[in-house]
Amino acid sequence: MQLVIAKCSVDYAGRLSAHLPLATRVLMLKQDGSLLIHSDGGSYKPLNWMSPPCILDRLEPDELQVEAGVTEVWRVQHTKTADMLVVSIHEIYSQLEHELGEDPGLIKDGVEAHLQRLLAEQIDRLGEGHTLVRREYMTAIGPVDILARDEQGQAVAVEIKRRGEIDGVEQLSRYLDLMNRDPHLAPVTGVFAAQEIKPQARTLAEDRGIRCLILDYDEMRGIEDDSGRLF
Repeated sequence: MQLVIAKCSVDYAGRLSAHLPLATRVLMLKQDGSLLIHSDGGSYKPLNWMSPPCILDRLEPDELQVEAGVTEVWRVQHTKTADMLVVSIHEIYSQLEHELGEDPGLIKDGVEAHLQRLLAEQIDRLGEGHTLVRREYMTAIGPVDILARDEQGQAVAVEIKRRGEIDGVEQLSRYLDLMNRDPHLAPVTGVFAAQEIKPQARTLAEDRGIRCLILDYDEMRGIEDDSGRLF
């Protein structure tokens, strides 16, 4: 990874043309060859960039560029298209290069797979007497997150989301419609479980006879909330 803070202008040519006038910016050159150009604003999104596969050439400026104050030119050419990014550097204020090594990638906490595993282990959260049949019960249109049976032995299909919205209710409705055609399963009731359920989704679920269940992820992991305690 190479980070350069420089006074520069940038020109992009390809499917469209774009120009960034002379200003101080951060140039981020990654090991995969990609180049990102940032300003001191706009959050995480770069002003312009070139994604890999691409090749960076550092060129000497021509006479006209020298007269304009350009000291170095970076030309980044995409290897599969005609897209080109040209950075005209006038002055470099800071330059840092560091090997970051292999990145393990983003590990998300509290995703649906974690909630599914925890609910399967704590199946009584569905109600007293419930038992787990299996996780990822496959249907012809996709897997139901959890298939369980209630205290009377009737099948219960559970759809789990981090944020419960109308799309999730519609998804569970399709599963229930299909599963209730199977004489070995019917009747099948539904539970829509999420960390948060939008009011519109709750209304639709209840209208279709689907029970809603709020999942407290921290509580399910055994993490106590001490925010309301004095001692």
